[in-house]
Amino acid sequence: MKPTLLVLAAGMGSRYGGLKQMDGVGPHGEIIMDYSVEDAIRAGFGKVVFVIRHSFAEEFKRHINADHFGGRIAVEYVYQELDKLPAGFSVPEGREKPWGTNHAILMAKDVIHEPFAIINADDFYGRDAFMVMARHLETLAGTEGRYCMVGYRLENTLSENGTVSRGVCEIDAQGHLAGMTERTSIGRTANGIEYKDVDGTMHPLSADATVSMNLFGFTPDYFGKSEKLFVDFLREHGQEMKSEYYIPFAVNTFIADGSATMTVLKTTAQWFGVTYKEDRPMVVERLARLHGEGVY
Repeated sequence: MKPTLLVLAAGMGSRYGGLKQMDGVGPHGEIIMDYSVEDAIRAGFGKVVFVIRHSFAEEFKRHINADHFGGRIAVEYVYQELDKLPAGFSVPEGREKPWGTNHAILMAKDVIHEPFAIINADDFYGRDAFMVMARHLETLAGTEGRYCMVGYRLENTLSENGTVSRGVCEIDAQGHLAGMTERTSIGRTANGIEYKDVDGTMHPLSADATVSMNLFGFTPDYFGKSEKLFVDFLREHGQEMKSEYYIPFAVNTFIADGSATMTVLKTTAQWFGVTYKEDRPMVVERLARLHGEGVY
């Protein structure tokens, strides 16, 4: 059974100010999501599911559909809305903020029944990352709790136009994620790559430190476990205006209670995105180079 790719795209309308303004950064007007799906097809994924919102669904489907990808991959859509909550819960009056990335994953529980990977719609992950992920997911059919993530070399994820935050991974002897520490204000300095702590002190980081860029792989049991945890989350934080149910929160919980492991898969791929508006020319240049090299 081929794995599925789940694309978190529900924030696109607000992030881009309308789908017509989705940024065509490729030499023929391609958006970053086009490259992710192309890489997934070549890696052997059999279906792509887009998490979107009803407010821009019609326009999204006109642009992004099976025909758009030449009919080479099955396409489905699911919807993340504030009121899609477990029984017994409701949206607090005045809340407008979405419930977060792990809530978005839960929207796909009725259409994904095989191992799957999740990505953000507007990040470029690189072909090798999809190949590594697909090969691993194909070994997980019929299993439970054997999750995975693609770990990138830190130096392959930095911006030349400002500092970034990254989850720096600790990996145990079995190749499983043992912990993740969020480091902020990471950038290149005269001393190499460094991050700044809460006191403003600079500390070195290795260029080959493994970091998470939120490219995770799960088996379908994740939906049930995650939904139960979401109920606990809503009981504690459901009346807050800005609380969000994030993927790392669930992953860390399942690792800590022993109900899951997360294998860290290494990739040589370079990750990039438009973290700063000044990053756009770099993204355009890198994609043009990949086209010139015949990768796309």
